[in-house]
Amino acid sequence: MIGLQSVNSQMPSEENASDLICGNLSVGENGHLFFAGQDTEVLARKYGTPLYLMDEDRIRQRCRTYLGAMREAFGDNARVLYASKAASFKRLYEIMREEGMGVDVVSAGEICTAVRAGYPMERAYFHSNNKTDDDISYAMESGVGYFVADNAEELYAVNRIAGERGIRQDLLLRLTPGIDPHTYAAISTGKVDSKFGSAIETGQAEEMTRLALSLPNIRLCGFHCHVGSQVFDSDVYLRAAEVMLSFLADMQAKLGYTAEQLDLGGGYGVRYVADQPTIDIAANIAQVGEFVRRRAQELSLRLPIICMEPGRSIVADAGMTLYTVGTLKKIPGYKNYVSVDGGMTDNIRHALYGAPYTILPALSMRAKRDMVCSVVGRCCESGDILQEKVSLPSDIRRGDLLACLTTGAYHYSMASNYNRIPKPPVVMLRGGESYVAVRRETPEDLVALDV
Repeated sequence: MIGLQSVNSQMPSEENASDLICGNLSVGENGHLFFAGQDTEVLARKYGTPLYLMDEDRIRQRCRTYLGAMREAFGDNARVLYASKAASFKRLYEIMREEGMGVDVVSAGEICTAVRAGYPMERAYFHSNNKTDDDISYAMESGVGYFVADNAEELYAVNRIAGERGIRQDLLLRLTPGIDPHTYAAISTGKVDSKFGSAIETGQAEEMTRLALSLPNIRLCGFHCHVGSQVFDSDVYLRAAEVMLSFLADMQAKLGYTAEQLDLGGGYGVRYVADQPTIDIAANIAQVGEFVRRRAQELSLRLPIICMEPGRSIVADAGMTLYTVGTLKKIPGYKNYVSVDGGMTDNIRHALYGAPYTILPALSMRAKRDMVCSVVGRCCESGDILQEKVSLPSDIRRGDLLACLTTGAYHYSMASNYNRIPKPPVVMLRGGESYVAVRRETPEDLVALDV
């Protein structure tokens, strides 16, 4: 097994510095937690809590790292598609446009947001295992460049609607390579029994290829796979590439079809807690690139345009959520609870699959953390738990700030209004300044659609 190459983040020398798991974190002289060079107390005071913070400079740096590494590994035609389900709002699509990124969209809502942001939709790839006729029509009307088709029903629908519009739609087929990514079952997508794609192992992928080539209003551009998310084992990507390249060679031999594109998906893991590694993205893409080029040559394949779809690894550690402490409950001999003004409505991942997080006392970073507790939310739900076994100062009190790290991915995008709780705002940090990208919801917003 080939492990992902990692780099060690430089940590400040302060006490508890091991919890500063990302390079955009620091501790000020006042003992406060700083994020992207800004005092979290000042930000909380200005914008209120709960509060999503996003480090724009870090997002842009990650985009440039991916683009540079992909072009170095696969040539100037290589494409990086931001998986916008990780976090989707207008400002992010504007940043992706400015940085020359493609985007992966999965719904009419994401398409609409990208269009409103002025994103060039010819660079967009439309995913989803169940696109409705309305979705398909809207995507074509919006000028989406590529569909990524999941099943035969979708192929027939795309062909029919494209014919009605008098166009020939560019399309990739999503395949399942039969790879176990060794991650949470809920975010594993590349196994044979996945709800996504057509399995190579069962022969369905070949059937889909034959069907796509037979339909007059579809132009088959290539193939896509995605093994899963939060993956730390680079061997997974090499095995997926091997399976996909072998399939390309098989289709070339059997059908005379040469794929123009091969999308290897995304899924690189990020650091949520101190004992997880930090992945060297450029080094690992170089490793995949060396393997793909060699295997393509061995299989007598022309190297296709290679795409990757990072989402989490672009925005996750560019995000932080700030909360204000409310009630404290200490049960002698049992458990301690610290309640905050957010919860599962703004961070559902721990409740869904036990995702780990680092939670810090933002106003007392140098204090001794001598109390173990569960940090819980405000919802009327026993499962509303942000994290268990969190070490905090025993003198923490109502009104203090807690910071939950690495919340840029799958937080705002998965937020809900359960208990009729308004969603927090998204505030972008850039060059020492801050600005609102998404305003805070109000109770009036929650009743706006009621009739």
